Amino acid sequence: MAENTEIVEMETTPVAVENNNELALITPETQPNKRRKKKSMVWEYFTIENVSAGCRRACCKRCKQSFAYSTGSKVAGTSHLKRHIAKGTCPALLRDPDNNQWTPYNSKMGGSEPPKRRYRSPSSPYIPFDQDRCRHEIARMIIMHDYPLHMVEHPGFIAFVQNLQPRFDKVSFNTVQGDCVATYLREKQSLMKFIEGISGRFCLTLDMWTSNQTLGYVFITGHFTDSDWKLHRRLLNVIMEPYPDSDSALSHAVAACLSDWSLEGKLFSLTFNRPQSEAGLENLRPLLCIKNPLTLNGQLLIGNCIACTLGSMAKDVLGAGQEIIKKIRDSVKYVKTSESHDDKFVQVKNQLQVPSEKSLSIDNQTQWNTTYQMLAAASELKEVFNCLDTSDPDYKLAPSMEDWKLAETLCIFLKPLFDAASLLTTNNNPTAITFFHEAWKIHADLGRLSTNEDPFISNLAKSMQEKVGKYWKDCSLVLAIAVVMDPRFKMKLVEFSFTKIYGEDAPTHIKIVDDGIHELFLEYVALPLPLTPTYADEGNAGNNAKTDESHQGNLLSDHGLTDFDVYIMETTSQQMKSELDQYLEESLLPRVQEFDVLGWWKLNKMKYPTLSKMARDILSIPVSAAAPDSVFDISDKRLDEYRSSLRPETVEALICAKDWLHYGSEASNALVKMEF
Repeated sequence: MAENTEIVEMETTPVAVENNNELALITPETQPNKRRKKKSMVWEYFTIENVSAGCRRACCKRCKQSFAYSTGSKVAGTSHLKRHIAKGTCPALLRDPDNNQWTPYNSKMGGSEPPKRRYRSPSSPYIPFDQDRCRHEIARMIIMHDYPLHMVEHPGFIAFVQNLQPRFDKVSFNTVQGDCVATYLREKQSLMKFIEGISGRFCLTLDMWTSNQTLGYVFITGHFTDSDWKLHRRLLNVIMEPYPDSDSALSHAVAACLSDWSLEGKLFSLTFNRPQSEAGLENLRPLLCIKNPLTLNGQLLIGNCIACTLGSMAKDVLGAGQEIIKKIRDSVKYVKTSESHDDKFVQVKNQLQVPSEKSLSIDNQTQWNTTYQMLAAASELKEVFNCLDTSDPDYKLAPSMEDWKLAETLCIFLKPLFDAASLLTTNNNPTAITFFHEAWKIHADLGRLSTNEDPFISNLAKSMQEKVGKYWKDCSLVLAIAVVMDPRFKMKLVEFSFTKIYGEDAPTHIKIVDDGIHELFLEYVALPLPLTPTYADEGNAGNNAKTDESHQGNLLSDHGLTDFDVYIMETTSQQMKSELDQYLEESLLPRVQEFDVLGWWKLNKMKYPTLSKMARDILSIPVSAAAPDSVFDISDKRLDEYRSSLRPETVEALICAKDWLHYGSEASNALVKMEF
């Protein structure tokens, strides 16, 4: 009887039903013909029992207590039944809280009404509360968004979590620090498995940060190509160096990184953002896998990243025009810091029908690109500034025509620097090929400007050319060899560009590139390991292909033919050396904008087994040590005061794990518990 009344009622007398905690009277005339199910979730916990004629009570299925439900035509509703379940007064549910789907309600936590009715559907199953999973997600949140570890002890955070889930036990600073380190270790394990499958060499960039305690932090990023010939970039270590200006600071950090990731003998090149003394360079050279320090004139140690060079040149431009820049900045401030001034500026712009689509913005003086963008936008809107005083008599800051002419000159110098540096802010890992184009164009343009009749232009161009010239001298050989590895250009672009830069001396410099690439190729020919089987392993690793059990497959893979591979290498070494010349003699590929250089070498690795390996490593060399979000920084990067107060191991865990979480992880969801 009780089970039947729990589902439907067929009374014809007037009945009051609950509707959002209000009572509505249903008469026989208004009662629907179809049977209506009770929708409130309380009926999963209660049944209705007829006590006497016209009197029914709700009985708790768990503790068997009964509550008033209806007497005659009056219905008591379900609010008191909800409170019995949600507030935890049911003794049976208190003994078995995991089976309670109702979140305990506490009036002290906020709100004046009990929880509203909730509907369950098969698509939203009940998920049990998991303290460990919540701690894991808090650690991920702190890592991904750079939140301070102490936030878990802040009263506001504790109150928020207690309102969200009262059953969550608050965690301490030490606990969440351990959870963050555990997340770091899990992601590191996944990355190490990925790196173990890389057959090529690794290139490292070293970005030295400072701190208020005069400690240095070396950010070491690895650049490598996977078995599918895709270029990758991963932050590997953040190593604290107590004496960052010493000759051994960088070499100590690199050696620690190589040991940590088992990369000894696989380091191909180093790029760093601080000039090193000769003693510092001598400490770094033994760490490279190519032991001959004369290979490529030692340029596998790139002592100055392109971002630093471009930033230094930009500082020259901004310093030369600081007075006019201040005038324009003050004018932009006048417009952008007042809504009424901005409205008048827009009104004058519309009246003059100035076609510029650029919008004004005040620059951030720690990033030179924002100053360039401010100057470029203001220069296009100079007519509006010149006429603004007619609509706004309070505006007295208009630059003169000479000032605007100087601002446009500054933009001419800054634009090629801005265009080149912007390539470093993308996630496409631009190769050295791209910056060969950019560097030689800037070098050539500054050479022409240095002969300008205007002394301001010529002097500024000479100052900038001195800096790009040093970079070109230190890095042009590596950049040029990267270009040779592009089948659209090979030696032809090197010959063309060097003729533009060196004039009559071009043949000498072209010969240096040609000798350098042949010298490096001989290093790869001398590698002791068989070549072809390596590529076979790469293919199997990438595709998880099953071994062909046929006789032909077995014949090609083993059956005594390993000695044959050695014989081939010994008797055809001269032919192997001509592999480079064969590549250079073939005609150039058509020049298309979207061309995957590494993809082309992947397709031709069997045709050029040795040269393709060299191309893979050369095209992995990074030209910048700066992170994409730091390319335009004018000053050195500094670790904030909060992170400087943490242990070096914790700093490394937080920063590296953030980088790895950005790329995702294939690690299992198993939680590693650590507590300090």
